[in-house]
Order: sequence, then structure tokens, then C-alpha cells
Amino acid sequence: MAAENGSSILYPEDSLPLAKSAVAGFQHVIAMFGGTILCPLLMGFDPNIAILCSGLSTFLFFLVVRGRIPSYLGSSFSFIAVVIAATGYSGSGPNPNIATALGGIIATGLVYAGIGFLVLATGTRWIEKLMPPALTGAIVAVIGLNLAPVAVQDMGKSTFEILLGLATVALVATASIYLPAFLARLPILIGGGCAYLLYFGLCNVGGFGAPIDFSGVAAAPWIGIPHFVAPVFSVSASLLIAPVAIILVAENLGHVRSIGIMMGRNLDPWLGRAFLGDGLATIFSAMVGGTGVTTYAENMGVMAITRNFSSRTFLFAALFAVCFGLSPKFGALIQTIPQSIMGGLSLVVFGLITSAAGRIWVENKVDFTDPRILITIGVAVMIAAGNLSLSIGDFVLSGIGLATLASLILYHGLGFKFRPKMVTAESSTTE
Repeated sequence: MAAENGSSILYPEDSLPLAKSAVAGFQHVIAMFGGTILCPLLMGFDPNIAILCSGLSTFLFFLVVRGRIPSYLGSSFSFIAVVIAATGYSGSGPNPNIATALGGIIATGLVYAGIGFLVLATGTRWIEKLMPPALTGAIVAVIGLNLAPVAVQDMGKSTFEILLGLATVALVATASIYLPAFLARLPILIGGGCAYLLYFGLCNVGGFGAPIDFSGVAAAPWIGIPHFVAPVFSVSASLLIAPVAIILVAENLGHVRSIGIMMGRNLDPWLGRAFLGDGLATIFSAMVGGTGVTTYAENMGVMAITRNFSSRTFLFAALFAVCFGLSPKFGALIQTIPQSIMGGLSLVVFGLITSAAGRIWVENKVDFTDPRILITIGVAVMIAAGNLSLSIGDFVLSGIGLATLASLILYHGLGFKFRPKMVTAESSTTE
């Protein structure tokens, strides 16, 4: 089906030929792979299970939203701090208390799905009052800015690494702007691939830096079933992890509205299903040992570049993810991508997420002369950029979570206007 009105945008109901859809889907897998592989590693989860569950969760989300919201579900970074706190994870190797974390993640999914049912039953009016465009844009900006240190850190510290990361950015930008038609829809795949070949030539052939080590790829089997883990439910872990649902709601709301603005469509009527789908997917993922999932910001960046919102693309991406999750060899190959190249790719994608906030504000004519809006946005983005953390007992609120909470409190708290009591002529007369 062709894009409507001859537009260059591919809408969810539109589709490319199968081969082109497959290639576009593969690009989305590459875009999400860095986050979906890094997130479980930071929590001590099996990355192959995380990738497998991300694909299956995307299928489940697609069914719940009936293909109306183009999104990929990957590992959520919002869980990292609370999972580490709940399990006492040391930061290296497999997490011995994954089962306890899984129980808490399932509790989060239940709360999240419950919010979805509430939105389906009552509508989105209360969501709109709670999260107006000024706040939604702030949270989208918060997500992008909070991820900025990850991209910068991945680029490395040496001049050589940083230059390779910047070269990756340049290659992606060149591919998105100067390549013809369909090829321009694959900037992450083409630009990242060219950067990988550049690194291989300079380091493995030229000896200018640390060469790519393929020994892990050679040793890994082609096909292997991941080691699934059953959840263990703990009241303390559930109480600690479950509040992440509030962050996921705000994150998903920002994602859905940002995608809607990019497409020029109002997706708010589907918010309830989006929350429900994400919540059910999180429950499913944690039932077998996977991380909590969320609509993925990285793939929003790819959509912003390619203007391809076809749901078929994400079905192919999910299928590839399932296959890759069952292939330890592919996982080992992906992990050979140099950090400097991952940093360059992340810099592009996270930057596009941040800039999407500006579009939300412009499209909704947010009044930046209002001190209430200026203070709310300013404080939120600074908390996110500085990754400020707040500890209350064993509960840690940091980065995106703290910035989201602060923006909600500031915006709605500053919305109260106290008017002085009117003084009439009669009441002002002296007795």
C-alpha cells in the first residue's frame, strides 16, 4: 500500500515490499541493540534472553495496539537503579538474585497494565491534565539528555576514539541526506556499517588502534537456547521496583505523542492500549528472565530520520530479534562493534530524541514566556543532564525518574494561584 496522499511518509498501515521491509526492520534491530544489550549487562541479566524477549514483547505490543502505534520494545533503563538496589548486585558477571528482581519487575508490569485499563475505561482527559504538552516535551527532552553521558562515554577518551565516533556521526548524516530514495531510509545501518569497516581497516589492517577481536564469535555456537529464570516474589523488592511504572507511563506517553507529531496524527486515543501492551509485555518478559521493557527511544530516532512508520517494519525487527536471541554467535558478533562507533550512533539517535521535544513545544504553541513553564522545563532538564539522584532509605530515584517527578510537582504546584481577598469600599470604611 502506498503512503497516503503521495507523501514521503510511510504510515503504520503502509508497507514496503517484503525485502525492503526486512532491511528496514534490521536497521531498527541495530538501533535498539546497543541499549538492549547494555541494559541487561548493567543489571547482570542474560543479554540473549533480553534480546529474545524484546522481539516477543514487540509482537505482543503490536497485537494489543492493533498495529496503530509503530514502536519497538526494548530493555528499559528505568529499572537499572532499583534492580541493583533490590538485588545488591556487585556490578560484574551474572546477578545471583535475578529471580527476586524479576518478581519486582512483574509487580511493575501489573501496575502499568492497571493504568492502561484505567485509561481505557475513563479516557485520556486526566492524562492530558496531568501531562500537558509542556510537560510531555520536557520528559522527552529529559530522556534524550539523560542518555547523553552514555553516548559521550561510549565514544571513548582518546583522540583517535573520539574522531572515529564523530566520523560515525558524519557517515550517518551523509547517508540520511545525500543517498537516494530508499537508501536514505537506512542511515543507521549504512553509516554504522561504513564506520565499522573504517575501524576494521584502520585498526585490524593498519594497526592504528586496538583491533576488533573475533575470537568470541568463533567460539560461540550458531544456535542456543538461553537459560530461562523463574521469578521469585518479594514484598520488599516489589515495593521498591513497582513505582518505576509511573516513570514508564510518562516515558511511553512522551514516546507516543512524539511519534504522533512526527507522523502528523493524534495517537492519544491509543494511549490506554499502549500502556496496557507495554505492561503486559513487561510481565511476560520478566516471567522468563528478561528485563522490563518499554517503547524504545532509539527507534524513535530512526523513525525521525527515515520517516518510515510502517508497522510491518517492526514485525520484521521483532522477528530478527527473536532469531538473534536464539543465536549466541550473533550476540558475540554484535558485541565486537567498537565502543566509539556505538557512541557515535548513540549521539545521533539520542540527539534526535532531544530535538523531538522542541517539535512538541512548537506544534502545541507552548508559551515560553510563562515563568511556570520555564522553571519546570529548566529544572527537569538540568536534573536529567546532571543525573541527579535522591535516596530515601533503600529507594533510589535518579535521572529520568527524579526529573519526571520534579517536573510534575513544579508544574502542578506552581499552577495554584492565590488571589488576595477583594477589599470593597464598604469593608474599608472605618467604624
